[in-house]
Amino acid sequence: MSEAKRGDKVKVHVAAKFKDGKIFGTTKNKEPLEITIGQGKLIRGLEEAIIGMVPGEKKKLDLPPKRAFGPYKEGLTIKVDKKSIPPQIDPKIGMELVMRWGEGEKTRVRITEMNNTTVTVDANHPLAGKKLEFDIELLEIIKN
Repeated sequence: MSEAKRGDKVKVHVAAKFKDGKIFGTTKNKEPLEITIGQGKLIRGLEEAIIGMVPGEKKKLDLPPKRAFGPYKEGLTIKVDKKSIPPQIDPKIGMELVMRWGEGEKTRVRITEMNNTTVTVDANHPLAGKKLEFDIELLEIIKN
């Protein structure tokens, strides 16, 4: 039986969990993910784990932050003047916005704190810095 390798198009089921077992994403009872290994459509550690699997194989995977969504970076959290938020937006904690930084780069940020004059936004991925667990099942190698 053929093993999955870089460049293969595959179908996989994935269940993503926090260390306490709480599931935050799954393809079970849904369409499986269809990816080409090595294109970077999944987090690096997950793609690497699929390499060498055969159809029907299941695997449990523990990923540290650096192999999942990266470490949490304090430098990606900044306070901005509340007046800089467009007036049609009613900011609330947890709200996601798109901001321009540097040379016009657009970045998704999440509001984490607010007071009367400032809003703190965080450009880290919501799962940055977290250890995660994955259950993966290789269903099919579509193309070698």
